[in-house]
Amino acid sequence: MSLNIEPKAVFDWFYALNQVPRESGHEEGISNFLVNFAKERNLEVSQDEMWNIIIRKPASAGYENAEPVIIQGHMDMVCVKTADSSHDFTKDPIEMVVDGTILRAKDTTLGADNGIAVAMQLALLDGDYQHPALEILVTTNEETTMEGAAAIQSDQLEGTRLINIDSEEEGIFYTSCAGGATISSAFALEKEEAKGAGLQISLSGLKGGHSGMEIHQERGNANLLLMHLLSAVAKKTDMQIASLSGGSRDNVIPSVATASFVVEDEVAARAVVDAVVRDLKKELFTADPELTLEVVPADVAEVYSKDLTQRLLNFFTLLPNGVQVMSQDMEGLVQTSLNNAVMVEEEGKFILHTSLRSSVASQLEVMADKLRLLVELCGGSFSRNHDYPSWDYEPESALREQCLAVYKEVSGQEAQVDAIHAGLECGFLKHALPDCDMISYGPNIYDVHSTKEHLEIDSVARVWDYTKALLASMR
Repeated sequence: MSLNIEPKAVFDWFYALNQVPRESGHEEGISNFLVNFAKERNLEVSQDEMWNIIIRKPASAGYENAEPVIIQGHMDMVCVKTADSSHDFTKDPIEMVVDGTILRAKDTTLGADNGIAVAMQLALLDGDYQHPALEILVTTNEETTMEGAAAIQSDQLEGTRLINIDSEEEGIFYTSCAGGATISSAFALEKEEAKGAGLQISLSGLKGGHSGMEIHQERGNANLLLMHLLSAVAKKTDMQIASLSGGSRDNVIPSVATASFVVEDEVAARAVVDAVVRDLKKELFTADPELTLEVVPADVAEVYSKDLTQRLLNFFTLLPNGVQVMSQDMEGLVQTSLNNAVMVEEEGKFILHTSLRSSVASQLEVMADKLRLLVELCGGSFSRNHDYPSWDYEPESALREQCLAVYKEVSGQEAQVDAIHAGLECGFLKHALPDCDMISYGPNIYDVHSTKEHLEIDSVARVWDYTKALLASMR
């Protein structure tokens, strides 16, 4: 079976990839799929302990003396589904829908980030095109820790030029990216017997999206909106939290969140929630018009202590979120941001995981210190992990100039050179391959990391044709 859309050389492989589960951290199956693909075509292939794959294809006729080129993408995807979806990402294929000029998935993320890059890699390996020797690098865990790219060593690759196909705006060529870290703020759970009327609030309908690519759009953060509601309730009647959960991934703006709690005066609590929701709908009318909230009775046996409840309300009230600093060097570029991504209870603690990004290392450290001081002042503990490096702009880049020239020749338009406020694996790969010239581009993909993710079909065709022309120019 296939999607029956052009270019079939790419979309047939994208269809095949989406039949194989490939959630971040669970890439063994898709990695083995790639190994089998290479072996069936008698191509040299290596697979490391992180399930990273390198496939080599010799140069085509006339390109034997050209320097090898690395084509890089990641095999894993963010797995998010709608609240009513029964999809099981551990075994079910992604159900794709051709909707006019776009390709989307039914009730889940599409996996175009970054499956479309892998589909192009396989199409290059499977076809007869003009190109230098190719080293196809497909990494793992990009959407979580980037541990796949971090494990790559200099002696594994020979290419002096690297093309990363993991960007989401056609015609924009990225030459630098932000670095970042995940911050975990933890509070020991202190529980006591519940006294009062039990309620549960469920907040949903927000757009969510990629916390690097969409953070500047000021979309609602479900975790913070939920805590804002609870703070408002606590000002009118005695309230104690019973449970909190929200968000799905560190790099996804949370679109759903749920809390259960008890109140002394249920009528007053519901009136406050109704008033706050009316205000929020006005505030978020443009960014998140589908905001919905449900309040239902709940059986609550235990609640957080009054002290812990108040400390959490204080913490979230003072917690920075979203864009913190805009770049003064590049118009429209977010320089530093935070995404308070996931609320979870585990191992006797309430934990908030925050994704912190900055293209300026010193600002990253300042924001991390602010979070540490805030959580400690509110009686919690602080930990930092999953740091990833920035990819710094290089004033001189022969690959960049060639990419721009070929783009103008193929499309008749001037390409844009930009930086991205998201982590790209080029940061880690540049550390492993310091002398390698790198660039990142890709087709138009919208609302990534959300159930509204969709891909522009014609853009894939244009980027595919461009990639073939670019490789053909690399004699």
